[in-house]
Amino acid sequence: MHPAVYKVGLQYLSWDISGGNARCIAMLQAFQEVVKDYSTPPEKTLNRDMTAQISSYVSFLIECRPLSISMGNAIRFVKNRIAKLPITLSESEAKASLHSDIEHGDVLLAYGSSTVIEMVLVHAHELRKKFRVFVVDSRPKLQGQLLLRRLIKRGINCTYTHITAISYIMHQVTKVFLGASSVFSNGTVYSRVGTACVAMVANAFRVPVLVCCEAYKFHEKVQLDYSKCSNELGDPNAISKVHGREDINYLNGLTNNAKLKFLNLMYDATPSDYISMIITDYGMVPPTSVPVIVREYQKEHLLQSSKIVI
Repeated sequence: MHPAVYKVGLQYLSWDISGGNARCIAMLQAFQEVVKDYSTPPEKTLNRDMTAQISSYVSFLIECRPLSISMGNAIRFVKNRIAKLPITLSESEAKASLHSDIEHGDVLLAYGSSTVIEMVLVHAHELRKKFRVFVVDSRPKLQGQLLLRRLIKRGINCTYTHITAISYIMHQVTKVFLGASSVFSNGTVYSRVGTACVAMVANAFRVPVLVCCEAYKFHEKVQLDYSKCSNELGDPNAISKVHGREDINYLNGLTNNAKLKFLNLMYDATPSDYISMIITDYGMVPPTSVPVIVREYQKEHLLQSSKIVI
């Protein structure tokens, strides 16, 4: 029995620690000490062995006093984080990741730069919510750096990476926040290119995808794919060259080649199947309720327009 867990159990038993929050925090702090002192036994894997140890410690705590609902949820969170640790991580890296997850609570992921997402994260930080943020970016615009600078300026703990590493970091993420240029009536989200990729990877890892979008961006039309007919094309040179790296010039002389076309799409469409919830001025709604928002928004503004005319 780890001394930190034993001590907390005795404090539960004597009621020196009481209350749902206090008990849950004390247990998580004890688990942090367990992680800190842990060493994987020979011929065993960290994921399975540490999960077994945590289960034995939980049994001891239950003997001292029944678990609260908050404690049960926290235990599931810790076990889930242990189970999702990649086997490629070294023991020290795995322990550091677990310690950080327990310390900071939610691990959020934001893609690119969105004013609405920034407002949500800053407000949560001002409410003293514990979380850290993965800011995921992509070339050629690298707009995520704008969001990164603003969040760091506010004192929010951030990690910056590119979209190519999305599958590597997703196991750490608890929620994905995405902005949107528009939301169509079938629940499809139209946003900066790469958004669909992030949402699909999150869905594969069973991570909730939350889209933050103002109601005035909702539209009654339907889009089913990434069709170029309603997309915007960016500068071809933006993808044929690497900014700041003149030595990477493999495509020099091919820009005007009739056999080659550069396709720099600015937006993509994310199917509603990959979206958990849409956060709007009218509250949180599932993608299937988008037509209701469109109808109510149009009705409201039609009524206001009628009053102005009268």
